Amino acid sequence: MKREKLPPTSSLTLPSSSPSAKELDSSPTTSSSSSHLPSYRAVKALPYELREHCMIYFEEGLYSQALSLLTSLLTSGSASYNPLPAFIPPPQYIALIATLTVHPTLTTRAKNLDQIQAANLALSYLRLVLRHAGPVHSSLNEAFTFTSLSPSSRRGGSGRRGTTGEGVNPIADDNESIDTVLANMGSLWARAEEFWQVVGWCFKCSILHKRRWERWNAWLTYMLDVLEADWDARGHGEGDETREKSLIMKYINSGVTTAGRQRKILRAIFADGRTKSVAEFSEIWQNETKELKKDTDVKKAEKKIDIEANDYGDYMQDEDDEDLEDSPDDLSSSPEQISQSRDSIPNVADDLGGMDSIKLRLRLLSLLSKVSAVLPDEFTDLNTLYDNFLEHIRPLPIPLFFLIISPSTLRVFTPAAASSLAQYILRSLIAASAPLPLNDNISQDILDHSYLPYAANTSSIVDNTKVSLCVETLLRLLDYHVGLAWTPDLQAAAEAGIKARTAKAKQTRTKRGIDGDGNCDGTWLAASAERIRTVVGMARP
Repeated sequence: MKREKLPPTSSLTLPSSSPSAKELDSSPTTSSSSSHLPSYRAVKALPYELREHCMIYFEEGLYSQALSLLTSLLTSGSASYNPLPAFIPPPQYIALIATLTVHPTLTTRAKNLDQIQAANLALSYLRLVLRHAGPVHSSLNEAFTFTSLSPSSRRGGSGRRGTTGEGVNPIADDNESIDTVLANMGSLWARAEEFWQVVGWCFKCSILHKRRWERWNAWLTYMLDVLEADWDARGHGEGDETREKSLIMKYINSGVTTAGRQRKILRAIFADGRTKSVAEFSEIWQNETKELKKDTDVKKAEKKIDIEANDYGDYMQDEDDEDLEDSPDDLSSSPEQISQSRDSIPNVADDLGGMDSIKLRLRLLSLLSKVSAVLPDEFTDLNTLYDNFLEHIRPLPIPLFFLIISPSTLRVFTPAAASSLAQYILRSLIAASAPLPLNDNISQDILDHSYLPYAANTSSIVDNTKVSLCVETLLRLLDYHVGLAWTPDLQAAAEAGIKARTAKAKQTRTKRGIDGDGNCDGTWLAASAERIRTVVGMARP
């Protein structure tokens, strides 16, 4: 039976100010760090002579030298009580540097140690730019713009980065363009059609291509730092533009039609390396996951550089296909095969790429919930967004469902947004007789009367276990952020719910196994019941 949805504005409803209400504000718009925004330095453009020096270094493939110079210029004058303005290069330079952090020739296919160092320096420099100058004043919104080249254009060529099918990119300036493939047709921003393609590919790598994931993990973590900082800064008067012009809104509005964009975004965030996502989220660079054969590795490739003799070692060389081979990580063709090939005890998180991958996925969901709460007309309302969340989270096997819905994992959300998400999932599973509240604020009284005492709306052991896990999450969130006061009603409601769910849960065999969730035998339900008793018992004076 389909339950009545929450009112569209319920997630923005403020709780009662009465201390006895013991409610948790369910607004996903607030953050515990919102009142402690970092203090960024003023910025200055690089002088022409220094830009030319950096451009020459980049064009000759001397990336470490360029990055060392830029890092020195950025950090100079930052140690004083009243720091000097930070020197920031044009957006084209920052775009190239972001490509260097993940490009295969400088990471998984690096031919010498200096190339690896260049990729690490690139990532370090980007982090320094964000920390010193912030996302708005350093024009990261412009630098991290995807040029939406057609697939045929992305396969080759060396045209300048600013050229797209729609004319000239506004951030491209012939006086600032860097004449190198990695700054143009080989750039990350030209190779990928949009941000969400990269997100889907990143999460595919977390499951299928572990060596590539090491670099994409660092890149995506940094990009989320940028997106979050940009969103927060624009919400507190940083720069002249509003949140409608934020980088996350640019990515939300790119690439797909309004009708399909939410589903495309959610498919990218939950990409798992299976057949459908494999086809949809392809690699960014050709042969990206392949590695150099052993006879073309670092030892063979170390060569001296003689600039005067126009000998740049391996900087200007591309790999031939015969020099490449499949990475050992990529020999399994599916997540199931990879899981079966492991000698160690299986890790539940591996089904979604490990804990780092899961945390990044949830950070993206948290950011989307903030955007939806503030800009529903430009993006989508919270009900629709949470419907899409529900579509991907509710069917997960119990171990993975527990991992995602647990309070420790949901820390990437604000406490209120975590509560809202847990309630939204719970409302889709709980018995029709439960007297659900009109909004998703949570209090001990609401927990006692609306959630704790009830089983699922089916006799499925899986559904009853998931109800128990959601109730447990709400109980622990309220205990941690507001505090539980032990009462006979609380104890009675907890015990009634445990009894109701245990009695209603039955194993129903299907073609996919018991309840379609492996060998679910009641262990998870019993474990959750004991944790609920423990939390309630600890509230006893």
